[in-house]
Amino acid sequence: MKDLIFFIKRIFLKRWILVLGMLLIIFLANYLTFTASRSLISTYQGNQENKILDQDGLFISNLDPDVEQNFDAITIEETQKVYDYLESHYEYAIDTYGFVADIPNTEDMEVSVRYINEQAYDLRDIKLSEGKQITFQDLNTVKPVLIGAGLAKEYPVGSVIEMIDPVTHQPTKLKVNGILEKNASRSNIYALNSKNYLNYSIYSPIDEEFIKQSSLDLHVNALNDLILLNSSEKEVNHLKDLIQSTTGLTFNFFSQKENDKFFKDYYMNGLQIISMLTLICFIIATGLAIWNTLISIRLMIKDFTVHLLVGLSYPRLRSILYQYFGIVFFISFSLLTIFVSVNRYSAWYRKDAIFATLGILKLIGMDWMALIIVLLIDMIMGIFIVEFMMRKIKKIPISLGVLT
Repeated sequence: MKDLIFFIKRIFLKRWILVLGMLLIIFLANYLTFTASRSLISTYQGNQENKILDQDGLFISNLDPDVEQNFDAITIEETQKVYDYLESHYEYAIDTYGFVADIPNTEDMEVSVRYINEQAYDLRDIKLSEGKQITFQDLNTVKPVLIGAGLAKEYPVGSVIEMIDPVTHQPTKLKVNGILEKNASRSNIYALNSKNYLNYSIYSPIDEEFIKQSSLDLHVNALNDLILLNSSEKEVNHLKDLIQSTTGLTFNFFSQKENDKFFKDYYMNGLQIISMLTLICFIIATGLAIWNTLISIRLMIKDFTVHLLVGLSYPRLRSILYQYFGIVFFISFSLLTIFVSVNRYSAWYRKDAIFATLGILKLIGMDWMALIIVLLIDMIMGIFIVEFMMRKIKKIPISLGVLT
């Protein structure tokens, strides 16, 4: 322990500003590694989740970003004409969100309501931790719903929730049929690495009658991300023209394969930039660590020689170096874990339901996986630094002459 304290005080911290700079660069490299790793994991999960949409005859709508849309000119009569035509001529799926309900809960969290029709519900595998799946019969009395894990203690299976529906603005009763899995999420169709978490969400089933009673907000929201099933290019183009001529809104309809290609094109560019920055940071941190330590040893060569002469062996020196850099990487890793946790907690401070996660430090599976990757890379980097430094240190000439 005395040797370790000596080396930390007299050798490693000889230039403490450089040590601080090294620590900051390691933290930055760790953060970039974490970001890239978590993004890749999230992208893989999103790809697995949305691959069900990659099938013949399935097209997904989204507003044309190159056209200026005039939402103020749209009327609910116009959008209802579109839905009437959809009901008569198409098989379509709706899974829309962005609506907040005032439902009491201990965390005072806003509750997001997702409206889903039967076709969209059958399209995806919605996993439950408790209860049973919902049905789409008799939605006019007490509506069966699924709720997120964050609401499960206050609203267990079988309980009834009373609220003002955010799209019909009418009092409604919901019966909890099932509880979604902890940290259940829905990946974005267009950005596979992006997720909305469902811990404080309600899955509410809808049908044709509900759409007729709904507000303009739901009508327009549901048209964006509308999924057409068993359709052809001709049918899609006809619907696109109908929506444009009826409401003035211009939509694009793409297959999921086209959406994935667009995403991967710009995603890979961003990932390459992050990877290059990470590599540069690790190279700088490694060089700084080696240079600072070797220079400090040369400046303190007398003290270093005395320690070698009184029994400090090279194996013991290697152990000291491992302990020191273990402390450095532990500090950086701890700061990263705290930073990521604070970022997760910020959703709770904002009462933002779609980003609120549950778990130790509010971290979820992909966070821990990315942190493990960072830890492994830090270990490899630490081993490289220590072994490289030992080779250099052994070449430093040590003799009694330096004491005179």
